[in-house]
Amino acid sequence: MLLWQPEWRTVIDPTSKPKIAIIWDDSRSMMTLDAPLPNSIAEEGKAGEIVSRADWVKKVLDSTLWESLRVGGANELSTQPFATPEKEGLSGTDINTPLANLLENENNLRAVVMLSDGDFNLGSPPVSAAQKCRIRSVPIFTIPVGSEKRLPDLDLLTVTAPTYGIVGENVQIPFTIRSSLDRQVRTIVRLRDESGRERTKNIILAPNVETYDSILWKLEKEGTTKLTLSIPVEDGELIASNNTHDFTISGKPERIRVLVIETLPRWEYRFLRNALSRDPGVELSCLLLRPELGAGAGADYIDKFPSTLDELSKFDVVVLGDVGIGENQLTAEQAKQIRGLVENQASGVVFLPGPQGNQMSLVNSELSDLLPVTLDEKTPKGLSELVATPLNLTPEGRASLLTMLGESEEENPEIWRRLPGFYWHAPVLRAKAGTEVLAVHANRRGAYGPTPLMVTKAAGSGKVLFMGIDSAWRWRRGVEDLYHYRFWGQVARWMSYQRNMAAGQRVRMFFTPERPQPGATVTLNANAFDQNGAPLKEGAVSVDITSPSGDVRRIELQKNESDWGAYSGRFKIDFPGEWKLRAITEASPDIPTETTIIVPGVDIEKTGQPARVDVLEEISRVSRGRSILPEQLAELISEIDALPEPKPLENRIPLWSHWATLVVLVTLLGLFWAGRKLNGAF
Repeated sequence: MLLWQPEWRTVIDPTSKPKIAIIWDDSRSMMTLDAPLPNSIAEEGKAGEIVSRADWVKKVLDSTLWESLRVGGANELSTQPFATPEKEGLSGTDINTPLANLLENENNLRAVVMLSDGDFNLGSPPVSAAQKCRIRSVPIFTIPVGSEKRLPDLDLLTVTAPTYGIVGENVQIPFTIRSSLDRQVRTIVRLRDESGRERTKNIILAPNVETYDSILWKLEKEGTTKLTLSIPVEDGELIASNNTHDFTISGKPERIRVLVIETLPRWEYRFLRNALSRDPGVELSCLLLRPELGAGAGADYIDKFPSTLDELSKFDVVVLGDVGIGENQLTAEQAKQIRGLVENQASGVVFLPGPQGNQMSLVNSELSDLLPVTLDEKTPKGLSELVATPLNLTPEGRASLLTMLGESEEENPEIWRRLPGFYWHAPVLRAKAGTEVLAVHANRRGAYGPTPLMVTKAAGSGKVLFMGIDSAWRWRRGVEDLYHYRFWGQVARWMSYQRNMAAGQRVRMFFTPERPQPGATVTLNANAFDQNGAPLKEGAVSVDITSPSGDVRRIELQKNESDWGAYSGRFKIDFPGEWKLRAITEASPDIPTETTIIVPGVDIEKTGQPARVDVLEEISRVSRGRSILPEQLAELISEIDALPEPKPLENRIPLWSHWATLVVLVTLLGLFWAGRKLNGAF
């Protein structure tokens, strides 16, 4: 019998009148002003008037268009909105869910009429609900609202500012502007703080493309500063609300610890030492390994390489000059420790080779993977130039904060053109994969293109800079310390940025991304220390996370296998606001490290976007309905009147594959077996 696939069939006859459901889009995108009023619903003399999509829908719903469907009680009409914006949390448009809910809650549905711009950004694709409507013989009639072309507009899409900056130093604030105007626009980007202090930048926006740029801002005080980035409203632009963006940035006084290791006191070393020792935000330590004379002594000097991990872990940046692996230089174990410091504790390392060629020995050491370039072993002592040769900035270099020697982006290229050139450079063949080349040799090319001489890369949680010339000190000519000091100060701060995001006595934290969006997953990295300042070898690190709503949850960070006290964990950002983090170690729960992640509100509902008529047409086609253009509204009524009465709902339960069938079979067989046992049959 089961092989014949029997089914249990039930029929549910409708107990109410056929229902026509009218659902309309109530999302923020419906505030777009691009919907012309058709003759059928416009007041006298107002046909063709441009109104917002929401007003257009309201006028259609309030019109007498639907009265004929109610004549004689033939149909029951219901109207309801969907995608109404929420006060808190992530607001967006989900078209699939309201359609699916209608099918679930109504058993006598004759048709669905949807008024929307078709722009959905949440939930499953609506075509899945349209397929269910087709199975139930419920056609969907869609009415597209809005223009298929983007409105003339300038939209300040994103502003990706850093979490904090150093007081008295410039921070770089990248931004993205999308232009949907059909002409080139010359405009001014204006950055202003609460006191009215501002900085401006002239930019050119190409038509119908996104423009990526950045602006500099100098922090002048400690604490949180609220900034506003804006662009003026252009002629013909219809939406002004998306021309501004508010954000906050914190100013911190920093004490950056730098270790410089060198063998001979060449000119580059001497002026680098002077630049860092005179920087009020830098605490300098120098290790001068002179082959014949021994270690250097004096102010800012140490007599030996840090002997323990806790001594080494105090340094934010390590500068390796013309030094390698060998006698009276670094040992293989010390090279391994420097690598561990960079990869596990978010410190930075600067490779600053010299004409002795000592750094060639690093190629076969633990520091090999940190080198961002491939060196030519045939010319270990580098190459000399007969005339001064300048550095050429790459597009990445022109946009980098490291190479920003002027007060503005406009004057920076001219400064680099005037800088004195170099007479020696390292034997670089090419940059490795995954690196960023900031500057190249102006005249020399190799098999892989121009010779890269200023290259950066990420290494674990830290950063690496390769500086392939030894003539940066010559940038002082005619301007003294202006550009030379600024460059090395920016290098130190760039490398120590992550490491100092949230630094406490027992835990140092940093996180990515810095400004997460609602729905993003944040990766937390932490370095824990014992009471002596040494990296924590055993014990747990916990982080209490307080959401903007006040809810608190705790996560336990996982320790990696190194000896550097490195921990990591992840958590999800659910909604915008201030997320407070409080990290503690198991041994010192009363000495926390606290920081705040500011999550900006993300409005995924954008005004000014073109209506997605293709989405609505697909919904109608799949459900065997029709997409009705605004000027064809009168035809909608005749289309619905021609529909057949809804069929009774039929439910079929396949008995041959139902779980209850198996239970009955097992039960009967069990009773049969038990009966045989009771009768003595075996």
